Amino acid sequence: MRLKHIKNADIIVSNSEYTINNPKDYKGKWNELFNNTNPIEIEIGTGKGKFIISKALNNKNTNYIGIEKYDSPLVGAIKRIGQDKIPNLRLICFDAINIEEIFDHEISKLYLNFSDPWPKKKHAKRRLTSSNFLERYNNIFINKPDIEFKTDNDDLFDYSLISFEENGYEIVEIDRNYFDEYTTEYEDKFIGLGKNINYVHIVKK
Repeated sequence: MRLKHIKNADIIVSNSEYTINNPKDYKGKWNELFNNTNPIEIEIGTGKGKFIISKALNNKNTNYIGIEKYDSPLVGAIKRIGQDKIPNLRLICFDAINIEEIFDHEISKLYLNFSDPWPKKKHAKRRLTSSNFLERYNNIFINKPDIEFKTDNDDLFDYSLISFEENGYEIVEIDRNYFDEYTTEYEDKFIGLGKNINYVHIVKK
């Protein structure tokens, strides 16, 4: 799906009270930012924020960080928050390929929801479930790596299962026709079209 550019998105995002514009400064200190010792869970590719905002609103004792590479989708997330006060939520506009630059053994869970499938074989390293990314995730977790992954793309799901196994993960739960009370905008669209949702919860062995 082509990314829609929103005029002045960079300004809107940088001026939001929920956006962290200098995430590298908080490496190793994210609990200080939230002013508590609650678990921190992150979503890479948060888009317009439906999933991560719902999570934060309904789980007050967990801190959430939504990470999105592009600023235009985050405008949608900021608008969705509106006048709500969500102290356990922050947003970051950042390329996840450099995720080790902003987290250091602090994250309890990682969500990968409807990531870009990068279908061409030559682009496999860009997939968020590739060894290229999984190796980078290793040092962000406070305990052993814990990842939940959802996608409508059957080929990406099959590829990811192999990648997870090759990188030392074991499956906690798997479902190829998954229903989740916390959905993304993409998820709602695909469910409406009758497309199955693939889900897997994995942890490092």
